[in-house]
Amino acid sequence: MQKKYQKAWLKEAAIVSAIALTFIFLIPGILPDVRLNQLGRFLALAIAALGIDLIWGYTGLLSLGHGVFFAIGGYAFAMHLKLQIPPTASSQLPEFMNLYGVTELPWFWQPFYSFPFSALAVVLIPAILGALLGYLVFRNRIRGVYFSILTQAATIVFFNFFNGQQKLINGTNGLTDFKTLFGATVNDRDTQYIFYILTILFLAATYALCRWLTSGRFGRLLVAIRDDEIRLRFSGYNPTGYKVLVFAISAGLAGIAGALFTVQTGIISPKAMDIAFSIEMVIWVAVGGRATLSGAILGALLVNFGKSFLSEQFPEVWLFFQGALFLIVVTVLPDGLVGWLQHQGFDQIRTLFRRPKYASTYPSLEQDPQVQREKEELEH
Repeated sequence: MQKKYQKAWLKEAAIVSAIALTFIFLIPGILPDVRLNQLGRFLALAIAALGIDLIWGYTGLLSLGHGVFFAIGGYAFAMHLKLQIPPTASSQLPEFMNLYGVTELPWFWQPFYSFPFSALAVVLIPAILGALLGYLVFRNRIRGVYFSILTQAATIVFFNFFNGQQKLINGTNGLTDFKTLFGATVNDRDTQYIFYILTILFLAATYALCRWLTSGRFGRLLVAIRDDEIRLRFSGYNPTGYKVLVFAISAGLAGIAGALFTVQTGIISPKAMDIAFSIEMVIWVAVGGRATLSGAILGALLVNFGKSFLSEQFPEVWLFFQGALFLIVVTVLPDGLVGWLQHQGFDQIRTLFRRPKYASTYPSLEQDPQVQREKEELEH
């Protein structure tokens, strides 16, 4: 049994590695620079989708406020980029501060001169915030729709707070116009390609982390929390700690996604904390398939590429197409695309081509040719 699991893990690792290498070496030669940058941004969003799948698909925690953690991760890295000011500049403050009459760099900006601090802040600040919010909510046994409403309310609070900080973080305009990082021009083609590769590597690492967390005892506890939390409590487990931990991990993943998305987009603003964006994250996972991990990545890519294509081809009515897609998925494919393939998709495809369905047991007596011949002989 152990060898069987090892073979399955090695096979999955080989598949993930092959896909990653294809995206790194083959895709850049096919796509133009604009589309490659777009793919890099969508792959960053897929990291956030994996975090959503971890808490919603496996643990049953429907968060409608993950845009907050995404934006905080983006702001943390953007603040470091804004402090990479050439020594020849007339002012050693970000340009927007000069517009608002700020004469001294605020104290909370100063640690972001350090790249190691900024890199850690991208993960730790959203994770710590997620852990605090999760602890306050889960210790009072708030779950279900009430948890979703609370996360949505938190999004509104942070959105309004960041919008009002014109002097400190440029308010509604957000942080943009990044110049250099380690001496390299941020918007340079080669630099953006490096960010693209880093996004793929982080996505592969995130997938491996989520696969490890959802396998074994910890993964079974998450599923037990999702399916019957009360019964789990009667079994002697306190789910609060597990829920806080998995929510913090998901928030940290959203922060990484926000940083990678920001550096490839060139801007981060409170718009990332909009409720609609947080709901979109949930839709990605729903389209791809809950509790599948690969479905979260597929859903993020398909929905965002579909959104981009439809908005380009049908700028006036593309929202109707997007709405129709979501309705079809919810009504016809409630398990998402990957869930449909896993449960009934292959059988339906084989039936379409007039091929027999796969048997649910092995060996299948009813489809065994020898048993069928004996049955026919007995009937005659």
